[in-house]
Amino acid sequence: MTPDHRPWGELLQTYVAVPPAADRGAAPHFVDYSGLKADKYDRAALGAYIESLEAVDPATLPRDEQFAFWANLYNALTVQVVVDHYPVASIRDISISPGLFARGPWGKKLVRVAGRDLSLDDIEHAILRPEFGDPRVHYAVNCASWSCPDLAVEPYEGAILDAQLDAAARRYVNSPRGVEFRDGRLTVSSIFSWYKKDFGGTEASLLAHLRRYAEPELAAALAKATRVSSYDYDWSLNDAARLEEIE
Repeated sequence: MTPDHRPWGELLQTYVAVPPAADRGAAPHFVDYSGLKADKYDRAALGAYIESLEAVDPATLPRDEQFAFWANLYNALTVQVVVDHYPVASIRDISISPGLFARGPWGKKLVRVAGRDLSLDDIEHAILRPEFGDPRVHYAVNCASWSCPDLAVEPYEGAILDAQLDAAARRYVNSPRGVEFRDGRLTVSSIFSWYKKDFGGTEASLLAHLRRYAEPELAAALAKATRVSSYDYDWSLNDAARLEEIE
């Protein structure tokens, strides 16, 4: 049974706000967590969508549909967790993971799929990354933060997955949140440091990956780069309430 991702798509269309053109890329896609928290019907729709995915055995799906299943589930769960604890300044303030020194929600078991109790960490690090071996997973899953790749305004779908992942990669790599030259020095997202192995394991392989998705001007600058000078990440919430700050 192929999952129906349309309910998730309707929620994304309603609650994901794209920044004004002048700030596109510099700012993330914002989420109206306050609005979703206030609408009990849409909150229920989000819960029902997640429950519908729990009823699916993803192993029965074609490979691209499996990837779409897990990416959509991860993103829907992240939105649900933030809404449940909103208002918060950062997802890292939602300290529900087990362990004395754990921070954030990523370690807590949130769903049961095909007989397995799963956390966000399980979905990303035990399923998506090792089973699919595609670095573009990092552009698909959203951690509700300013520096994270955008939460897409449409669900991932198996039939068009490759194009969707390429588009997500291009959006992030060509955003200063992903790649930026500051006074001639290359600064990139900490994602590329945390998961360097997924991008080939070396700075040379990472630079080759970035050039693949870079627009011409950025690609030309990257062609001259030999190393990454620094890594950066802003964990503040991708909250639509912040839209006023940039308008």
